[in-house]
Amino acid sequence: MLSLDRLIEQALLEDIHTGDITTQAVVPGRRPASARLVAKEELMPAGMFVAERVFRRLSPDVAFNAFLADGALAGKGELLATVEGNAADLLMGERVALNLLQRLSGIATLTSRYVDAVRGTKARIVDTRKTTPGLRELEKYAVRVGGGINHRTGLYDGVLIKENHIAAAGGIARAVSRARAYIPHTLKIEIETETLAQVDEALAACADIIMLDNMSLADMRTAVTTIAGRALVEASGGVSLETVAAIAATGVDIISVGALTHSARAMDISMLLD
Repeated sequence: MLSLDRLIEQALLEDIHTGDITTQAVVPGRRPASARLVAKEELMPAGMFVAERVFRRLSPDVAFNAFLADGALAGKGELLATVEGNAADLLMGERVALNLLQRLSGIATLTSRYVDAVRGTKARIVDTRKTTPGLRELEKYAVRVGGGINHRTGLYDGVLIKENHIAAAGGIARAVSRARAYIPHTLKIEIETETLAQVDEALAACADIIMLDNMSLADMRTAVTTIAGRALVEASGGVSLETVAAIAATGVDIISVGALTHSARAMDISMLLD
């Protein structure tokens, strides 16, 4: 919550700065007000507690009543929450609260569609580090709300040897060997491969997870057969709602989707004062 409060304070400072001159001019003094947060389209809400936190950072006296929990399904026109408090506090917090709620709900909604698309297969939908700077924790939370799984949070909590690491180390075997000697036994090693020959190298090096990057469906099927359960198999690159089901059908264990966080559309949510 400390990191969330810092994020909210920075966002409020960015928006309010030296003061909300419109509200100061039009709504002077303290006036009680109530407002409704309404879904303008079908969506899966995520970040209701974040929206509440925004208003309560402006005034602890604000009363926020959520009518839907994160991960529920909201229909068009459905009431998400009510907010009661000083009118100025509601008006000053409106944009920041909506920006965050709309963003996170967009990620959760999109993630749920990917999860639905692979239902019935063993494939799990996971996110990537392609997140909005400063919002990673919240965006990865929204992925979980939508039924997805988090990949590593950052560079510090997982080993993922990519093509540039392989080039710098002098090959897959050397890269994996160095990583294995450096990390504790509690961490797994994932390696990115682009060809079936590299898959063979990764297997020989005893990688724990093998990523199939931008491979054809035929090559993915061959790789899954070759790996035969000796490592987890992750598909990555070129994944969309149109292609994800076919990718899942190849037998991969994990499908990483950068679009969950870098291309999710903000959901349409309004705040209406009564």
